[in-house]
Amino acid sequence: MEVESNIKQRSTNGRHLQSLSPARGSDSKESSVERELNGDIQAVELNGGGATNGHIKKPLPVDDGRIKRKAKRLIVQRQNSGSGTSSGSPSQTNGNGVSGAGGAGVSPIVINGILPTPGGYVVPHRRWKNSRRSRNLNRGRGLPKKGGAGGKGVWGLPGSEALAEVYEDENDPNYDSECNDRNVELREVITEITPEEFFKLAEPIVLEYYEHGDTHEVALSFDEILQGPLREHITSILVEIAMDHKDSQREMTSVLISDLYGRVITGKDIEKGFNMLLGNLPDLILDTPEAPFMLGNFMARAVADDCIPPKFVAKAEEELRSLQLGEYAEHALRRADSLLHKQGWAHLDNVWGMGGPLRPVKTITKQMELLLKEYLSSRDVAEAQRCLRALEVPHYHHELVYEAIVMTLESLSQTTEEAMCELLKQLDLTCLVLPAGMEQGFIRVFDDMADIVLDVPLAYIILDRFVERCNRAGFLTDKIINNVPSRGRKRFVSEGDGGHVKPVTLPTLRD
Repeated sequence: MEVESNIKQRSTNGRHLQSLSPARGSDSKESSVERELNGDIQAVELNGGGATNGHIKKPLPVDDGRIKRKAKRLIVQRQNSGSGTSSGSPSQTNGNGVSGAGGAGVSPIVINGILPTPGGYVVPHRRWKNSRRSRNLNRGRGLPKKGGAGGKGVWGLPGSEALAEVYEDENDPNYDSECNDRNVELREVITEITPEEFFKLAEPIVLEYYEHGDTHEVALSFDEILQGPLREHITSILVEIAMDHKDSQREMTSVLISDLYGRVITGKDIEKGFNMLLGNLPDLILDTPEAPFMLGNFMARAVADDCIPPKFVAKAEEELRSLQLGEYAEHALRRADSLLHKQGWAHLDNVWGMGGPLRPVKTITKQMELLLKEYLSSRDVAEAQRCLRALEVPHYHHELVYEAIVMTLESLSQTTEEAMCELLKQLDLTCLVLPAGMEQGFIRVFDDMADIVLDVPLAYIILDRFVERCNRAGFLTDKIINNVPSRGRKRFVSEGDGGHVKPVTLPTLRD
């Protein structure tokens, strides 16, 4: 009954408010919202007593059933809280469904998301349908759930794949108790490589040095892989690799040892390296029979470069016997001592001879002539090939072809032609002389035939016969065959013109 009386009172107040509204609302074309913005309508007090004194706000249409339900909830709340039950004063409800009591102990109630002001006034109603604020004002900030890591079928929090898993299930088949033990302390351990492993790492560096010849690059490479106890192995590794190569690479090895001294290795390291080589000579001589001779040259060159003291080599026979180095080690030390006892050490700069590209052209040409003469006397093709490789001038092999052809033309002998043809054929089959070098050698002879024929009148005839023999051997190219020169001869009267003499024509005189 109390609720029904409140509803009747609310409807009566509503009609009374409509009658009290001035006619200016109908006269003016402004809407209620505009009048609220202009301040024409003032707020109404929450108490019922002051509703008739000032201007009142036009209530919005509200559903009666909604008001009844809200009124029941308010009554239940007041009964449960025990406030207002003993006074027996009837509760009043305004147009917005707020129960107003005369007591001041009633806490303000949030209605439609609007809080009353501290002075007892209600903020003008906002139109919620045009508001962009979130309807859920009590919880959340509008952010993704769990920072984007929650929910079904999501990728997870950005960057979480780089983080270690905090929880690891011990029942997981991939769970490793040893790796996941929290009591394990990890420390950096630098493993020491063995001399055999160091040899495998150093060999590519040395072989690359034979290609570019930059000692600074080798020093940087050794600094990256080198450890303290392995410094004494550098000299032994360099000499062992050089023994399997030619004299030019051995000269480069001596230069490398001299450049590494004081930067990567010390004099004591070089001495220990040579002592290792002296002890390993019985094994080295199996692959390189001249190992004692080469090792003596290396030691003498190191003394000349001020890498080791001369007393390391100059040892008496009694001291050698006491050291028990072996027969091969004694030969190596005596070889080095004999080189050092010569007058001056300047000759040790060329202890390995001069490399192929460093020698004068005339010297190389003389050595090739001696090679061909030795071949004609022995007919040993293998020895000729070995001597040609020892010269180390692959870019100058066309000179050997040129000298061989000229020697054939000057010999005026068919046996020499056969021997030279066989030599050139073997050089072509073994690719010791490339086709380009073969062509260049023959073309040079063709160009110099005008000078050669002055010393050898039958040079053209012998050249034709030699080219034909080589063509049958099958190592000449079409370019060589097409460029073979032919000597022009004097024409007889009976050939072509019949012996007739051309008439003499007198020049005509001009006026």
